[in-house]
Amino acid sequence: MQKDQPFLWFDGKAEEAMNFYISIFKNSKIVSLSRSAEGRLTGGTFQLDGQEFFALNGGPQFTFSPAISFFVNCQTQQEEDGLWEKLSEGRAKQRCGWLKDKYGLSWQIVPSVLGKMLQDKA
Repeated sequence: MQKDQPFLWFDGKAEEAMNFYISIFKNSKIVSLSRSAEGRLTGGTFQLDGQEFFALNGGPQFTFSPAISFFVNCQTQQEEDGLWEKLSEGRAKQRCGWLKDKYGLSWQIVPSVLGKMLQDKA
């Protein structure tokens, strides 16, 4: 288990979200699931390309905000386009590589060379 792990609070759709995310990112999997006595998912751990996350079915009390987003460095335009289309899936797209997925989580899908391009004086 990694020391620092993002903790994601969902309103009843944690398992659906985990399955959605692992279907998009390579080298991803569900690590563990916790269920109530009635069989409802209470939480689970999953990995996206080796990065571990915890998902909780916490209820409607809290929602995601763009103040927290996941920044994804893409090596190719094909990778960038694929992630962009899958994660935004029918949602309104935002500028500069930002999008909000169907669960309300914000993502920044950017080329890995962006930092270098922004510092180029030419």
